[in-house]
Amino acid sequence: MAEIDSDVLIGGTTAVQLDTISAAERDRALIIPIILVVILIILIVLLRSVLMPVLLVVTTVLSFLSALGVAWAVFEIFDINQADPTVPLFSFVFLVALGIDYNIFLMSRVREEVVQIGHRKGVLVGLVTTGGVITAAGVVLAATFAALAVLPILFLVQLAIIVSIGVLMDTIIVRSLLVPALALDIGPKSWWPSGAGSPGKHRKVESSTAG
Repeated sequence: MAEIDSDVLIGGTTAVQLDTISAAERDRALIIPIILVVILIILIVLLRSVLMPVLLVVTTVLSFLSALGVAWAVFEIFDINQADPTVPLFSFVFLVALGIDYNIFLMSRVREEVVQIGHRKGVLVGLVTTGGVITAAGVVLAATFAALAVLPILFLVQLAIIVSIGVLMDTIIVRSLLVPALALDIGPKSWWPSGAGSPGKHRKVESSTAG
């Protein structure tokens, strides 16, 4: 039996699919960590904290994974489970970008309130002030992406379902319930090392304001 030449090039649908899957896996392994690191650095600079940005990034990733799981069940129901290998990466980029936008909107306002009135009250006031806006924006955005599901293109249908589910989960559950609950549970230590929201710093701000 003649040896197979390692330089032989193979064409056809199967070879193209294999190359596409390999490229998609390589892109996910490279792009996703880079995105998360860049986002984490931006949040650290904005919030002047380390623990809170890590918490926000983790909840955003969990929201994305949950959206993938729910969307997979929807794909099975409607028999559209022939997943395009590039769908997870595009979905991640959309959902993480949108989730971090909502994080920045919520937690930047929370930090402003925390410095003035303390951690617990600051979290609650920030949530009440921005929660309705974030939820309304998420519903509108989810409906916009859902409109892509009527197109006869499998890639866009899958992307629309994942992003719509992810945006709704992110705005209604993660941003409105999970993140504030974790912030309240961890307490002022979540703003380490800036110390925003700690009783001592809170009293100092009140004294300087009164003076």
